[in-house]
Amino acid sequence: MTKNNKFKQRSRLEQRLQQIPAEIWSKITKIDELKGQWIAGAQFSPQVLGNLKQSVLITSTGASTRIEGAKLSDEDVEKLMRGIDIQKFTDRDKQEAKGYFELLENVFGSWKSLKFSENTIKHFHKELLKYVKKDKLHRGDYKKEENKVHMINAAGESIGVLFDTTPAYLVPKEMQELIEWTQEAIAEKKYHTLLIVGNFLVEFLQIHPFKDGNGRLSRVLTNLLLLKEGYGYMPYVSHEKLIENNKAEYYVALRKSQKTFLFAKALATADKTGYENIIPWLDFFLTIFLKQSEMAIDLLSKENIERLLTKKQLAVWDYIQKTDRATPREISKKTKVAYATVRQAIDKLMRLKKIERIGQGRSTSYRKL
Repeated sequence: MTKNNKFKQRSRLEQRLQQIPAEIWSKITKIDELKGQWIAGAQFSPQVLGNLKQSVLITSTGASTRIEGAKLSDEDVEKLMRGIDIQKFTDRDKQEAKGYFELLENVFGSWKSLKFSENTIKHFHKELLKYVKKDKLHRGDYKKEENKVHMINAAGESIGVLFDTTPAYLVPKEMQELIEWTQEAIAEKKYHTLLIVGNFLVEFLQIHPFKDGNGRLSRVLTNLLLLKEGYGYMPYVSHEKLIENNKAEYYVALRKSQKTFLFAKALATADKTGYENIIPWLDFFLTIFLKQSEMAIDLLSKENIERLLTKKQLAVWDYIQKTDRATPREISKKTKVAYATVRQAIDKLMRLKKIERIGQGRSTSYRKL
């Protein structure tokens, strides 16, 4: 790539981040406040961390593969990882799930020693597809022919082309430029980390550098980049599940931003400049990540409660969370916990401001705040 072309590419990537509106900065500020709370308050036991991580590995694997059209449930993924064969699903679904699970597990366990680089991205792609027989010839290699991004419905069928991607012959230089820009921007702290990561992801998905597995790989890279930038709760709340739950908005945000990228590129070939609007994508990405951050802080609260309550008191708390309201007698009957212990648990939960009293006398009941 010539110096002139490199400059143009970097200029494109940087111009997108020049005018970030207040609502985007507001989300970034909230996320970083929650990041600080996590760092200050996360004192989980190794057993709790292990259980949370295992649960997220299963949830994230199921969600990320379903976004791309697979049909395995989280329960199916769990069975698969325990070595139980599930005959009703295709080999491809099972092979893709196993590759994703093992790659994400490696990222969660070894992110500190993993370097963000082109070699890492190609290695991740190879690992992601290592069990998928049909992809054997192109694992870890950039695409050799053109591909398009399709929107996938719940039945795993394409319902239309989302956007055209970078031509195959341009992929090596565009990927090199994107990775170099991302590395330098992070090292120099040129922009906020979340803007850099968001910019990398939307451009990576626009380039679509591999024949298959680009969406799944982008989500693994999201976990890696955010872990390396200090968002330590990635293994304990599933980013992939939140995207699956908002899949329509995910597609719309990508399409809105990437249409402007394609238009700007077309203008650039005629020596004109076009406006690339990254805001729809950033708004989606940050909304999802803000929700993930909030859920991580909720985990802190749950873990702290578990430390403070006895096993029987915890049974009382679990029951109250599942009902609109409950009397002490009802709680005692349903949980099989002695009435006196129920009263002690209620007093403790009131002091911790976890529940509130409704009514007086015999009709007094309690509900979660």
